[in-house]
Amino acid sequence: MRIGLLFLSLLLLGCAAEQAPSAALPATISPLPEQPYLQVLGIAQDAGFPQMDCRKACCARAWKEPALRRKVSCLAIVDPVAEKAWLIDATPDFRDQWQDLREQRPELELGGILLTHAHIGHYTGLMQLGREVMGARKVPVYAMSRMRTFLAANGPWSQLVSLENIELKAIKADSLYTLSEGLQFRPFRVPHRGEFSETVGYEIIGRTRRGVFIPDIDKWKIWERSIAEVITKTDVAFLDGTFFRNGEIPGRDMSEIPHPFVEESMAVLGELPKAERQKVHFIHFNHTNPLLDRRSEARAQVLESGFQLAEELQIVELD
Repeated sequence: MRIGLLFLSLLLLGCAAEQAPSAALPATISPLPEQPYLQVLGIAQDAGFPQMDCRKACCARAWKEPALRRKVSCLAIVDPVAEKAWLIDATPDFRDQWQDLREQRPELELGGILLTHAHIGHYTGLMQLGREVMGARKVPVYAMSRMRTFLAANGPWSQLVSLENIELKAIKADSLYTLSEGLQFRPFRVPHRGEFSETVGYEIIGRTRRGVFIPDIDKWKIWERSIAEVITKTDVAFLDGTFFRNGEIPGRDMSEIPHPFVEESMAVLGELPKAERQKVHFIHFNHTNPLLDRRSEARAQVLESGFQLAEELQIVELD
């Protein structure tokens, strides 16, 4: 799989050196692709890492060492030929994530935003497009029916619509949409808490390769599709890795915040051949998740089982 990791600073390269040899990151910086690609711009759950006011051991080191901090889960679709990039979700870290892209490719324009759902880590970055900040003009925002209604009917998001900072684009599950020549996407419904909107994942389709992004889902067993079959039909899959195991948040009934534990996902997908398991990159890690710690036994277990972990600025080519 043609996957490269790019780093914007020596601090991140230094952080990579902490990783165990079995999961070592490339020592060289790869050139940017000249054809469409996906790039990971964040890997943490909605609240980021470390999480606000967390005084526990899981966040203590990251508060002291900025290089260990991680942005909120986000995937960019980049077309160097069209000189455009589309972001899947507008996170609280939207400002810095867009800057990460522009520092690599100053010529990029924001082609639009594809929204998954109305939880805070996935749409609140839209505020950066308003007149208090960018004063953007008709940025396409692709969203499902309930998500569009939520944005249009509730401030401050409704002001983005009325002032034409954003232009809501209707999408339907399992329909195919074109971003640029040879670059398409397809949304699909997934079960997840729907207080304000439905939830979707995305299939991103290049000329020869495709990827899947499912940052949030309740449980694989209640989805009408087989996640194992989804994996076999794609080239890379970024999957919900919010929690590593049950009991990760002491004193909290974790059934109230359902996600497929990474241990569950590995069990569900464990019978797949190694080549299929290596397509899976877990993402969207809660601040309590030991997978954020490069020294953890949990991280070693995932990698030794043939699965992978998303890294910020990781690139996956689509052609």
